[in-house]
Amino acid sequence: MKRTTILTLLIAAIFIASCGNSKPKEEAKAVEQAPSEWISLFNGENFEGWEMYGEEPIMEQWAVVDGTIVCNQGLGEENSGFNRSIMTTQDFDNFEFELEYKIAKGGNSGIFYHVVESPEFGHDYMTGPEYQVLDDEFSRSESEAYKMAASNYSMHAAAETKKPNPFMEWNKVKIIYNNGHVEHWLNDEKVVEFNEGSEEYKEVLAKSKWANTPSYAASKTGRFSLQNHGDEVYYRNIRVRPL
Repeated sequence: MKRTTILTLLIAAIFIASCGNSKPKEEAKAVEQAPSEWISLFNGENFEGWEMYGEEPIMEQWAVVDGTIVCNQGLGEENSGFNRSIMTTQDFDNFEFELEYKIAKGGNSGIFYHVVESPEFGHDYMTGPEYQVLDDEFSRSESEAYKMAASNYSMHAAAETKKPNPFMEWNKVKIIYNNGHVEHWLNDEKVVEFNEGSEEYKEVLAKSKWANTPSYAASKTGRFSLQNHGDEVYYRNIRVRPL
């Protein structure tokens, strides 16, 4: 066999071997980049994984009924007065979060993230941004666009195209937080989008009720919490996927 032929065969063998070895590396890389699994935050039976903000035990206004977390069950259009939120016992930083809610006629509640519990703060809203939960149509407590359903409360109004379902009908929520990029979704429509720390964000913050609250949105990790605004509200299918 000629020397040139042997050299050609050796080069071909090396090439084939290298191609054969590339696939496992590519597969390993794909596994490393695969998204995290969804984590259920509510088992549908009890408050395992949840606690009161600032006190124990969980107040009687909160209950688990028919696979849902309910606050102030049976109040209807009555209001029992603002009170303590419940929060997860686990912290999250970057995430995709989902749940469903339904709220009584005219009711008000909220979903908070990156909540930090400390006696110096008193309430979750002192640290955590809020996805507003509200019956827009018959609201008794809010009327400004940036305080209505799906807004980044007192900061960014939800899009006018949003389609909240009527009171006591289920609505689907999604919140995405990824290194300061935030999205609010309502019933499969993206209705709010902003970037923490951007010039636009700073301008909005400076004009908001949080302008003189340095603890607001300061932490980039923390708990999820559900607000007791004194109205009847239900939550279910609560889950998170770390990013």
